[in-house]
Amino acid sequence: MLERLVYFFLRALRNMRQSPFICSVAVGTVAVALTIMAFFAIVVLNVQQLTSRWSQEVEVTAYFEVLPPKDQIKTWIGEIEALPQVERVTFVTSQEAFARFRERLGSDAELLEGMEADFLPASLEISLQEDFRNPKGVEALVASLRQKPALSDLHYGQQWLERFEAFVSMLKVAGAILGGFLLFAALFIVSNTIKLTIYARRDELEVMALVGATSMFIKTPFLIEGAFQGALGGLLSLGGTYALFQIFLKKGLTDLLLVTNIGGVSFLPTSFQFMLVSAGVALGLFGSLMSLRKFVRI
Repeated sequence: MLERLVYFFLRALRNMRQSPFICSVAVGTVAVALTIMAFFAIVVLNVQQLTSRWSQEVEVTAYFEVLPPKDQIKTWIGEIEALPQVERVTFVTSQEAFARFRERLGSDAELLEGMEADFLPASLEISLQEDFRNPKGVEALVASLRQKPALSDLHYGQQWLERFEAFVSMLKVAGAILGGFLLFAALFIVSNTIKLTIYARRDELEVMALVGATSMFIKTPFLIEGAFQGALGGLLSLGGTYALFQIFLKKGLTDLLLVTNIGGVSFLPTSFQFMLVSAGVALGLFGSLMSLRKFVRI
């Protein structure tokens, strides 16, 4: 068994050495296709990181027209934190709101000269759990809060939430369509490239069949060859994507997404890098299998 496996691997390597041009075309095709997919994956991952950052800012603010007693505020905070949509509740005093406003004005803070430090209303800032950071989750929370008359002055940016939800949905649909198209195109190109390899050796395959070689014995070296080519293409894709990411994509994405406040643009995580090489192996293997089904009917 071991001897047969060694023979299959050596045979696959010999086939690749005998047809270096076709082998290079197959490896290059896999590398280019996966590089395009990896580029798109980097863009999608970083945009998702950005939208995740935005989603953390989804909150409901309840303003007090008249500041209630501290005990009452503590009671309301406990009741609100018990709601399933709520992650945390922060009480903001009038003085804290004034300090924030002054900080946001920056060099124009002098406009507040002469204003009382308590002219802004106190409020409760209510952050939502991650699963409820959407229009439905906010509406459910607002409906619960409106049952308390003292918390009727609620602000939660409904239009911004709807636009945010539409943007995320559009991103997911575009990712599914483009990713599926690229995967299908890569499989089609790889399959036809490997088909050329098999077509160039059709005489050899016929001879092997005539001397009694089984279908599996003939197909296995080609499947291993396809897996090798796919793995090489995946590794080249990974290296090329990293080089291009450092040279072009990193700065471009940073400028486009303005993500300097979330720690910079990220390359593919380790799990995605492994998946990229695995996808190359799968493309080569499946492309070989599709070609062999047409040329090797033994």
